[in-house]
Amino acid sequence: MSTTLFAPFNKEKCLAYVHLTRFDRPVGIELVLWSTLWAVFLAALDFNQLPPWHVVVIFSLGATLMRGAGCAINDFADRKVDGQVWRTKNRPLADGRLRAKEAVWAFLVLSWISAALLIFLPIDVFYWSFGAVALAFVYPFMKRITHLPQFVLAMAFGWAIPMAYVAVSAELFTGSTNVWCWLLFAGYMAWTVAYDTQYAMADRHDDVKIGIKSTAILFGKYDVFIISLLQGFFLLCLAGVFWHYFGAMALLTLLPVIAMFVYQNKKCLTYQPVRCFEAFLHNVWVGRYVFVIIVILALLKTQCC
Repeated sequence: MSTTLFAPFNKEKCLAYVHLTRFDRPVGIELVLWSTLWAVFLAALDFNQLPPWHVVVIFSLGATLMRGAGCAINDFADRKVDGQVWRTKNRPLADGRLRAKEAVWAFLVLSWISAALLIFLPIDVFYWSFGAVALAFVYPFMKRITHLPQFVLAMAFGWAIPMAYVAVSAELFTGSTNVWCWLLFAGYMAWTVAYDTQYAMADRHDDVKIGIKSTAILFGKYDVFIISLLQGFFLLCLAGVFWHYFGAMALLTLLPVIAMFVYQNKKCLTYQPVRCFEAFLHNVWVGRYVFVIIVILALLKTQCC
C-alpha cells in the first residue's frame, strides 16, 4: 500500500522532473540570471547605492524558477516533435517518462512559487509579472507561427530587466523604469536572439524536416553575419549603459566581450551542429563576465560616493 501511494514520487520520477525543468543544466538558468542581476545592480546605481540584498535573492530565485517553468511548457509544446530531433529525443515527454499534463502542472507550480516571491516586493512588480508569465507560456508555440520565435524568447527572458528596475526603484524611491533600463533591455534582446540563433543552427536540419521555424532557418546563409550584427548592437547598447553609469573609461572593460563573440562566430562558421551548440554554451561566460564587471564598478562607484 505504501509503495503504491508514493510511487509517483520515486527517484526516477523526480529525476524526470529535473530533466523537464533543466535544473540539471544550469547554463540556461545563468543566461537568464546574470542579465537579471545586471539590471538589479544598475537600477540601484540610479540612487548611488547597492541593491537591497533581499531583492537580489528574490530575483535570483525568480529567474531560476521561471526558467524551469519555461522549459516545462516548452517541452509540452514540443512533445510530438522532440522525439524526431537527435538532441531532444531523450526529453521526459518525448521518451514517455512524464505525461503532458505533468509538464503543464510543473509550469503552473513553478509559476505559482515565483509569484509567491512577489509578496516580498512592492506591488508594482506584481503587475509587471503578468507579462513575464504570458511571454514564457506563449514562446514555445511561436515556433509554429513565425520564423522569429527567438524574439519572443528574448522578450520573455528580458522581461526581468524592467521588473528589476521597478522593484529596486520602488524599494528606494518610487517604482519606475528609465531610458537606460530600456536600452539594456533592447541590447539584451539582441544578444538573446543571437545566442538562440546559434542554438537553432545546431538543430536546423531537423527543424526543417519536421516543420519547426526559427531565425536560423530565416537568416539562411547570412546567419553568422546577422548574429554578428546583433552582437554588435548588444555591445553598443551596453556601451551606452556603461557610459551613463560608470563613465567613458568603463567602455574598455567591454573589449573582452568582443573577443568572446569572435570566438563564438568562428565556431558557427564551421556549420557543425556540435560547434554551433558549443558557441551557444559559451555565452554563459559573457553573462558572467559582464555581471562581475558591473558589480566591481558598482562597488567602486558607491564607495567613492
